Amino acid sequence: MFKPAFMKTTVASAAVLAALLTHASITLAAAPGNLAELLEQTSTARQREAKANEDREQKFLTERNKQAALLADARAVLSEQQKRSAFLSSSFDANEKKLTDLQSQLDSRAGNLGEMFGVVRQVANDFSSVVHNSIISAQFPDRGEFVTKLAGSKSLPSMQDLERFWFELQREMTETGNIAKFRTKVVTPKGEAVEAMVVRVGPFNATADGNYLSYLPSQQQLATMARQPGAKFRGPAELLEATKQGFVQSFVDPTRGVLLAIYAQRPNVVERIEKGELVGAIIITVGLVGATLALYQLFYLATVRGRVRNQLRFPNDPGLDNPLGRVLATFKGDKEKLEQNAEVVELRISEAVLKEVPKLERFQPFLRLAVAAGPLLGLIGTVVGMIITFQSITESGSSDPKLMAAGISQAMIATVLGLGIAIPLLFANAWLSSISRSIVQVLDEQSTGLLAERLEAKGHA
Repeated sequence: MFKPAFMKTTVASAAVLAALLTHASITLAAAPGNLAELLEQTSTARQREAKANEDREQKFLTERNKQAALLADARAVLSEQQKRSAFLSSSFDANEKKLTDLQSQLDSRAGNLGEMFGVVRQVANDFSSVVHNSIISAQFPDRGEFVTKLAGSKSLPSMQDLERFWFELQREMTETGNIAKFRTKVVTPKGEAVEAMVVRVGPFNATADGNYLSYLPSQQQLATMARQPGAKFRGPAELLEATKQGFVQSFVDPTRGVLLAIYAQRPNVVERIEKGELVGAIIITVGLVGATLALYQLFYLATVRGRVRNQLRFPNDPGLDNPLGRVLATFKGDKEKLEQNAEVVELRISEAVLKEVPKLERFQPFLRLAVAAGPLLGLIGTVVGMIITFQSITESGSSDPKLMAAGISQAMIATVLGLGIAIPLLFANAWLSSISRSIVQVLDEQSTGLLAERLEAKGHA
């Protein structure tokens, strides 16, 4: 181990000896005759060389001791590292065994969590469709993204995600039975988003300013329905918005807006009439004319009946403002008429009564005509509607109900309109006939009584 150092020392000593010999050679050459000096120089050179060798040996021993100390330290470190290596090796083997046990335990538990993860994903997927279409999401718009992300997750959910998912499920169930008021943006039919106070009835329907709202899942916003249902639906909605506490009667759509949209699409009276087209317009015109004439005649007969009843109270003072008064005034104070025979008097009285009958029974023939013509016009509309229906089937080559709906609707509307004018006018005509007959009967009775009175008076004379 120390051989290289020894070789270095020998080479150094040889170099020193060569230098001294060279120096001695030079000196001897300088003074070859002085042997004493040469001997002295040689002795001195040997002493110096011995001294140098001693110094070198001492240095070598010192270096050797240092190397021995370093070797001892290195061996101590090696021993320590060998002990540490043995300890780490045993620890590694123990950790490997522990890791194997933990890995098997992890795999076992991960299998149970995998089943739970599958259930969570399935429930989250089902719940995401509910959240996507629920009106409640308009009040809590941030939950849709979370549920969709959880349903599409590829890894096990964290405890925070599971807790929030449980919370969203619970909130959906809780809000289903609540009526909430909250302020949010509502899209108007013009496409503008305005701030409005919304009243939400569970997940079923929502209203704002008396108008029903529909939910837009893609925008997670509420929008005012372009076509609102009838007044019987909007009235309770306004009452519900105005009520702060207590109970109020209102409508709830169990289909979450589907039935309400269907009701809103139902045509109103004007739209139904418009579907009757030309035949429907003719039927309505006839009905309006008949109704106008019936009302006018009803007002006239009611006035006449009142005046006739008033005239019955004063038979000796006939007035010309009523039929009975005009009949009674026919022979009043006319002696020539009293002297005529009974047949002539009867004819004159009948003439006076017959003059009043046309006014009392006017418009009734037209009403009877309208009653008979209404169903016939409706039948024409029905035939026209069926022709349109068959034409649609021929053109399309299929029996799609949507294609046949227009023609069938026109046919049914025409039938309804025809019956709609015929039935009321039938009752109106019967009523007018009854009133006019009662007035004519009074005229006949009073005229017959007048004739009998005048004949009795003539007989006594």
